[in-house]
Order: sequence, then C-alpha cells, then structure tokens
Amino acid sequence: MDDRIGFIGLGIMGKPMARNLLAAGFDLTVHSRSPDPVEELVAAGAKRADDPAEVAVASDITITMLPDTADVEAVLVGPGGVLNGAAPGSLVIDMSSIDPGPTRDMAGAFAARDVAMLDAPVSGGERGAIDAALSIMIGGEDEAVGRAMPVFEALGRSIVHIGPSGAGQVAKACNQLVVAATIEAVAEALLLAERSGVDAAKVRQALLGGFAGSKILEVHGQRMLDRTFEPGFRIRLHRKDARIVEGAADATGTPIPAFAVVAAQLQSALDAGDGELDHSSLFVELEREASE
Repeated sequence: MDDRIGFIGLGIMGKPMARNLLAAGFDLTVHSRSPDPVEELVAAGAKRADDPAEVAVASDITITMLPDTADVEAVLVGPGGVLNGAAPGSLVIDMSSIDPGPTRDMAGAFAARDVAMLDAPVSGGERGAIDAALSIMIGGEDEAVGRAMPVFEALGRSIVHIGPSGAGQVAKACNQLVVAATIEAVAEALLLAERSGVDAAKVRQALLGGFAGSKILEVHGQRMLDRTFEPGFRIRLHRKDARIVEGAADATGTPIPAFAVVAAQLQSALDAGDGELDHSSLFVELEREASE
C-alpha cells in the first residue's frame, strides 16, 4: 500500500476502521482527542501525531471520522487543521456524517490548495466498522475516488460513488431518514404486540419471514426485546443526523411528514436523558409515553 494514511477521530466507529487499515498493510498515523485509543493503535503499529496538521504532513491521504459538522470544520480548516499541513496533490476523505453545504465549502478550500476532498459517510454501525463491512457513500471527483478505492475496500463492502462533492452526505441523510423511521416502526410494532397480550418475540420472528423483514427488525428488534441499549449508534448522534435531514428537506422544499414524527421522538428521548443510549432505545420512549 503506497499511500500513507492519516486517521483523525478514534471513537466507536473510527477506532475499528483505523485497525482495519493497519490490518490491510497501510502505513498509518493517528490522532484523537481521547488518548486511550491513540495508545491502543500505536501499540498495534500506528504512528502518533499531536494535532491534525501533523497528521496531514505525515500522510498522503488524511481521513476524518468525527461527530458533527463543527468538529469536522475545526479539524479540517480551523487553526492547526489539516488544511495547514496537507501537501499539494494529497487527498482528504471525510467519513463523518455532516451537512452537505459545509462539505462543499471545505472541498472548495482544499481545491484552492490543489488538495482533493471526498465526502464518504458510512452506514453499518459499530459491527460494520469492526467487520470491514460498511456501506460507503461517496461524493467527489472520479480521479480522487479511484485513488481512494484501496482504502474504501479495506473498510467496506458496498462502495458507491454517488456524485460530486456533497452527494455522499445527501445519500447519508437519506439513509438516516430510512433507518430512524424503520426503528420507530419496529418499536411501535413490538410494543403493540406486547400491549395486545401477544408474544412480541414470535411476532418479530413472523415478520422477519415476510415483507416487513429488515436488518433493523433483525438486530434492533432483538435489542428491544432484550432491553439492551448499549451503543451502537447513540440517540444524540441520530438526532444530529435528523437535523441534517430536516435542513436538506427545508433547502429543497421536500415534505418529510413521517420523518418529522421520528425526529420529535429522537428529541424527546434526548430530553429524557437517553442521548447516550443506542438509537434502538426509541422503544423506551414509546414505553414512557404508554405509561403516562
């Protein structure tokens, strides 16, 4: 693997993704706000950098995996950011889930320095990150996508170039719309079964065999039955993604009446103090409403 890789953001998703890049044979430099995952990756063979600019100096391709738009802007184009260290001809890949508009603005800032930028958000959760089985949605120029393909192939199974800069983030917003709405539908169905005096586990089993079957019913439906809501993907992050969906819908005049209800449920769960639970804990919000 000829390109040296930098990776910034070693959280629930970023740490296993960085591990998979090491396993694929890439020369890897890492940085994160939390020291423990940096130490873990360094012990596994990565190099350490003290700030984002230092990562970029040491890397041909710099990857970010961060919580929100403001975090990405600070790391990429803020003081001491990647823009200050990236050499002409290098590549930046943001794999976070953020707003399409700022993504396009940052891509323009990098292009002015002869640095390509791709937006490549992912779906598949922690399990997909660990198993290198992520779905990767890419926005950016063809040449940069081709160069990045060995990196993407080390991280995911479904790799789709959606279109120009920002298109990957639009695709991720669409993904988060479908995921949240489906989690809400599964939660409502299983709670309805329980409150009707029917075995919800058997209802789930029956639904899995028909047209209602889905990965969310399979995985998150079982979480709901077991009441196990360790993240996963946190409620507070899905609420952040819901704001991105709402913003994109407002900007394009797209009606999203079903999702508006789900966004309100995510906000209610956040207000109730469940922001650090997995998004399948929307089931808990329904139980709370049912007991009122």
